[in-house]
Amino acid sequence: MSTTRRQVLARTGALSASIAFAGSVSELFTGTAAAAGGASTEQARDGHAGYGPLVPDPHGLLDLPEGFRYRVLSREGDPLRSGEGPVPGNHDGMAAFPGRHGRTHLVRNHENRATAKLRVPAVEGLTYDPAGMGGCTALELDPHNRVLGERVAIAGTAVNCAGGRTPWHTWLTCEETEDKAGTNGYTKDHGFIFEVDPYDPRRTGAHPLTAMGRFQHEAIAVDPHSGVVYETEDAFLKPFGLFYRFLPDKPLGGRGSLRAGGRLEAMRVPGVADLSVVQEPGTHFDRVEWVPVPDPLAQETPIRLQDFGRGGITHAQKLEGCYWGGSCVYFVSSFAKSADGSAADHFGQVWRYDPRRRRLTLVVVFGPSTDVQLPGESPDNITLAPDGGLMVCEDGNGAQHVYGLTRRGEVYPMARGAQNIGTPEEPEWGEFAGVTFSPDRRTMYVNCYAPGTTFAVTGPWHHC
Repeated sequence: MSTTRRQVLARTGALSASIAFAGSVSELFTGTAAAAGGASTEQARDGHAGYGPLVPDPHGLLDLPEGFRYRVLSREGDPLRSGEGPVPGNHDGMAAFPGRHGRTHLVRNHENRATAKLRVPAVEGLTYDPAGMGGCTALELDPHNRVLGERVAIAGTAVNCAGGRTPWHTWLTCEETEDKAGTNGYTKDHGFIFEVDPYDPRRTGAHPLTAMGRFQHEAIAVDPHSGVVYETEDAFLKPFGLFYRFLPDKPLGGRGSLRAGGRLEAMRVPGVADLSVVQEPGTHFDRVEWVPVPDPLAQETPIRLQDFGRGGITHAQKLEGCYWGGSCVYFVSSFAKSADGSAADHFGQVWRYDPRRRRLTLVVVFGPSTDVQLPGESPDNITLAPDGGLMVCEDGNGAQHVYGLTRRGEVYPMARGAQNIGTPEEPEWGEFAGVTFSPDRRTMYVNCYAPGTTFAVTGPWHHC
């Protein structure tokens, strides 16, 4: 990878935080304390978005604003505290859960394919397919972010990318693959969702939630009122992925209830075969339909290629982040490229689906107005920040950042990866993933994908 303008600007501290947004950015914060009237980011910072310029880390790991500091919780290759083997690589999606006496429990995905060098160690009772290299690890932290324990939470899965939390404090880890038994040495079919208990993984084991579909899963969000689970599909090739909902037979039934089964449906927007053609924020559709998936297990044909009858089905490229806010579910299309087969191009979309009205709305279109190296390219993992804004892991080219986003649409750099995995002549940095906050909102946890590193970031956070 050649050095880009963005890399040069990032390293000299001259990187602008300007960004072109179209749409109502405040939509993204529905249901947060800020939206409910909390102190604004701008007021807390005397009119200046962000926490100031990033300071180069003398240790070459993570650049942060002045006053912030990090603790490395875990690095790939180091021994797990449990003695089960080395810490796996390819750190991806993650969530934090409250524990007793101020402790925090982290569950961390490992997006390992069949060629992974550092697999999730196979552990009896927690392994789905002995040939699977992926899975999750669980960390237990004391109130000062010191690691008390680190262990395998599930193993024998594949390409565990993102997922999402449930209202009953478990993690749903998603396999971003649809390889079947006999492919890449696997002994079982892959492409499922698995439930992981962050406190005691043996209570959930390694059971695929087959009724939720077999496809290239990315992320999920649970409607806390109805128990409906929304799912995104990040299919790599055209036809691209679908947006799904799963109606469980035991909605909101607690740990293990999703194993009871349910009904999987895919979203159809009549007359819209590809969401990328919608370019105007505020555009909404009031006739959203949900079509039963003919074969959720995709025994012969991938779901996105199945026959959904008259009217077809609606696709979108790079369906990734998914979260619940207020009374609606939001999902992200990180980008669309006509060169890849999309009907149109964009640098990122955020969509909102209102289940009560059955209305789908394009909320925000991301993208720099003149230079694709500026912030705003390819939004990926997303989480709410203590000040009521958002933290976004940008999955683009060049230097890798965690960006903050205010309700006025202002972008500011929060962290920058300093671990060069390329060469001095052609630098490259691993993307960030799994950004999440501690239950008390005083610590930001985030992963560097490669080399696999989990950070705890503390400092003068502004709170609503």
